[in-house]
Amino acid sequence: MTTAGNGLIGKSTPRIDGPAKTTGRAEYTSDVKLDRMLSGRILRSPYAHARIKSIDTSNAKTLPGVHAIVTSADTFEGARYGRAIVDIPVLAHDVVRYVGEQVAAVAADDEDIADRAIQLIKVEYEELDSVHDPEEAMKAEAPLLHPNLLEYQGLPKPLEIASNNYTTFDWSKGDVEAGLAEADVVVENTFTTPRQHQGYMEPHSCVVNIDGDGRLHVWAGNKSPYPARRFLAIATGLDQDQIVLHPVTIGGDFGGKGSPLPIPIAHMLAKATGHPVKIVFDYSEDLIAANPRHPAVIHMRTGVNRDGTIIAHDSVVIFDSGAYAGYKPGGHLGGAGAAAGPYKIANGRVVEHQVYTNNVPCGYMRGPGEPQTMFAVESQIDCVARAIGMDPVEIRRKNLIRGQDQDTVGRSYNEARSVETVEAAVDASGYTSEIRIEGNVRIGHGLATGERAQAGGETHAAVTLNEDGSAVVHTTVFEQGTGSYTVFQQLAADGLGLPLEQVTVEVWDTDSAPFDSGIGGARVTRMGSIAIYDAVEHAKAELFKITSELLAWPDDKLEVNGHQVTRSDTGESEDWRTIIRRTGDPIVGQGESKDNSPNPWTSFTTQIAEVAVDTETGQVRLLTLTTAHDIGTVINPVGFYGQINGGAVQGIGYGLTEELILEDGHVQTTSFADYKLPSIADIPELRTVLLEPTQGIGPYNVKGIGEHSNAQTAPAIANAVEAAVGVRIRDLPVTAEKVFRALHG
Repeated sequence: MTTAGNGLIGKSTPRIDGPAKTTGRAEYTSDVKLDRMLSGRILRSPYAHARIKSIDTSNAKTLPGVHAIVTSADTFEGARYGRAIVDIPVLAHDVVRYVGEQVAAVAADDEDIADRAIQLIKVEYEELDSVHDPEEAMKAEAPLLHPNLLEYQGLPKPLEIASNNYTTFDWSKGDVEAGLAEADVVVENTFTTPRQHQGYMEPHSCVVNIDGDGRLHVWAGNKSPYPARRFLAIATGLDQDQIVLHPVTIGGDFGGKGSPLPIPIAHMLAKATGHPVKIVFDYSEDLIAANPRHPAVIHMRTGVNRDGTIIAHDSVVIFDSGAYAGYKPGGHLGGAGAAAGPYKIANGRVVEHQVYTNNVPCGYMRGPGEPQTMFAVESQIDCVARAIGMDPVEIRRKNLIRGQDQDTVGRSYNEARSVETVEAAVDASGYTSEIRIEGNVRIGHGLATGERAQAGGETHAAVTLNEDGSAVVHTTVFEQGTGSYTVFQQLAADGLGLPLEQVTVEVWDTDSAPFDSGIGGARVTRMGSIAIYDAVEHAKAELFKITSELLAWPDDKLEVNGHQVTRSDTGESEDWRTIIRRTGDPIVGQGESKDNSPNPWTSFTTQIAEVAVDTETGQVRLLTLTTAHDIGTVINPVGFYGQINGGAVQGIGYGLTEELILEDGHVQTTSFADYKLPSIADIPELRTVLLEPTQGIGPYNVKGIGEHSNAQTAPAIANAVEAAVGVRIRDLPVTAEKVFRALHG
């Protein structure tokens, strides 16, 4: 069986969801309207750590239009959820652990009434000692935030005693201490990174309804519906088959929408009232109580010889998990391993600590753990180069893995196109180690490089051939705006030889397929392309079987292109629309992809930033950003470039402007007036360079791109600032104030 092919692979095609989104016809969660639906609102804690002594809801209950008020007393014992570690209470029970934690909830006729009712609830608290610095939280004398930690389900590793440092992972190779002792020069640094909010346009929201059979129906902007169904079963006490998640348009995600958040509370309110309930966060709630990117403290020691050979590298990565760990699918951040860098260093070690604090709980954001650790290691490599008087490009050329070399902690891939990616970026950017001087302004270049292999998982698909000649792709993927449905449409149309407009995409609810891993880890094209290919081939096989039975043609001599089934031996053909009319039933091919094995292929990215720094004010202007990528087959170029540019802009925000600021656990940046997402005025000229495609995963040889362009930006900027004015900023973001202080003591 052969893929028909009609030139759609590698062709920029319009977004299949574009017309609905640009005309306002796309249905988001907040657009869902059900009969008798009520509005839900949540009362949140004003304290970072406190005991709940009493909750008085009597005044709120008398407010006209209020239908129900729920507290932890209305939940079953141990009502918690978590993507791995089940530690997040549906509503705070006895203790609140961060400012913004959910304490009570109201269902009312509208949001205004619900808000007034929230203000009438009286909660008496006894404030407790809190801890907000993860290194302080690791100390024995720090307040223990989760005394019952050993009872929680899903801990990544067994623990002997409860601790705020709830898990530690390590990766190592060789003898680090011996390597450091042998080195000519040892460079030590500590780097810190801030919380970063994902910045999606649509805040968290959900609609829930309990039908006459007691089944829970959910509409929510959640990119992992099948795992979410499992979390909801734990939180609600329902069986998974009693819960169905329906697809809606998701208004952005970037890692932040994989957890239930308000859904279990909405279920409680729906159960109490017998009405459907909608909860929509305002954005201040999203900023103070969702699950931003983890801040980190990263200690590094690197040993290097005078010839530039790095012989030892040691990293300790401390992530501030916030008050809970349940927003992380693995309970920790595997991206911590990137602190080793893609270098062939003989002796390497990375130790990751995940630590509870009384801060907003943290979760996943684009490349979880990697932007933090890549900022540290790529800044450190520049510091090492300067310590021995070597050009930053040259030290990378000398030490980067190539081919199937082992990296610092023992990982290797089928192919590592590291230096090629660096060279492509250098050539395209006009990189130079020389600085330009224009009055008070110094202009310099900085680079950073890294690699990322996309994740595996499970996804399912089907392709249906209809009597009218159209084809429908069914998928389990709840796409969050990345263009995956357009890619699926292209793959099916190309495989069948059909015009693009004759292929549509429909999304199954969670009743219609066994499982899907969800969006994340740059896995969707890797997994989806295999499932779509499989579904197309099975649909063609079923078509050939039926054609053989009806026309007595040998099924091993049949091909399909467009609407024609053709005998390769005689050239005879038949329109498959006619064949389907004769049978009376559409033809369906099922496909799946199940692969959780480590990806043998990785993708390298090198970014080079050109910055202008005003030595009088410290102001940093990003002039150009060049990003070079080692790639596989590009299915849709316009979508591919969109992912690169979108990730780069998020990296610019991480490097220069964005920080979710907390003071004693209180978020200070509670609106986008205070939380500085980059605007068009902050975006420089973006240059993108793609290496020639090489081998990759599946029938199309694809490699991921969704998480590859946001991790190198911040270190490239920090390195460029040092190149321009000679000061090293070790804590993100790189602001004018920090540069000014460094320049002027």
